[in-house]
Amino acid sequence: MWSIWEREHFHRRADVAVIGAGIVGLFAAVFQKRAHPHHHVVVLERGAFPSGASVKNAGFACFGSPSEILSDIDTEGADTALARVEERWRGLLELRAELGDATIGLEPCGGHELFGHDTPLYTRVAERFDALNKALHGIFGRPVFTWDDTRAARMGLHTDHVAFTDLEAGVDSGALITTLLAKARAEGVVVLTNMHVTALNETATGVELAVNGQPTVQADRVLLCTNGYLRELLPDVDVLPARGQVLITAPVPGLALKGTFHADEGYYYFRELNGRVLLGGGRHLDKAGETTWEDATTPRIQGALEELLRNTILPGHTFTIEHRWTGVMGFRTACKSALVERRSPRLAVAAGLSGMGVAIGIRVARQAAKLLDE
Repeated sequence: MWSIWEREHFHRRADVAVIGAGIVGLFAAVFQKRAHPHHHVVVLERGAFPSGASVKNAGFACFGSPSEILSDIDTEGADTALARVEERWRGLLELRAELGDATIGLEPCGGHELFGHDTPLYTRVAERFDALNKALHGIFGRPVFTWDDTRAARMGLHTDHVAFTDLEAGVDSGALITTLLAKARAEGVVVLTNMHVTALNETATGVELAVNGQPTVQADRVLLCTNGYLRELLPDVDVLPARGQVLITAPVPGLALKGTFHADEGYYYFRELNGRVLLGGGRHLDKAGETTWEDATTPRIQGALEELLRNTILPGHTFTIEHRWTGVMGFRTACKSALVERRSPRLAVAAGLSGMGVAIGIRVARQAAKLLDE
């Protein structure tokens, strides 16, 4: 019993339907609308507002810590790993140019990686530190990382060595998505929330989408941008869910922490946020158990996060945990590069951002939008 206005503006057949209103989905819709102003481009979001990893993360505008980059070089080769760093850096510059620093709450606070004294990880990084900076010079045109162990004492951290870069920043992920959502709507993209796509069916003339169990949306072409949830619709796709557990403390009196921080090849990450400590990670402690989209925390990982708070981040401080949450990332099984591919003439996917959606989301979206037109 829809009115003529509902049928023509909200429920008419879409030229392109994008599933998922995160960074990739919204930007892909914007780019598709810019390329085809007269097309009806619709974004379908399962939540009452964008609710995926794009708003569940810790708000890091980063491109990789020294130990993570070196690990990627060892695993996939220097060319692949360095190309990925460049992709992240270019993506951050494009994101800032599109949305503006102020509107996404970008704080150029600098990034740090922590190392214990004479640990195997520190030794491996220290031995290759200068070579890493030399390799990165072609991307950044300047040295990227420096050793500055004095930062540990100044910030009250119980650690021995600190690698620092002034090129990393924090962002307000909620402000980022709010700004992007407003931009998409301003450019003519229709964003529909509470639209959980449960199945899709390709026909000779288009794609039928079952929304909330009912086949209510039809489109000429569909782009799936649900990242870690992609296997709900495509069980055979090469993207696995990877749950990230996060917590935030209540305000800590006298907190001297400033910046973004990494440890253990990026598996732990934390930052100061309005006088509190936001901390996440620990997925490497139980990768099998964290390969899930269940919205739940576990004692093992939460315990490890709290231990890191007590022993390294806030030694000597009394703190309380104010809030805990999880976010589901998408990782590919064979590499850390995003999956952007056409599944059929009418169906494409863009997912598997390996926890780097803030950095590469806009470039993945641009690639996906172009793929729809090929």
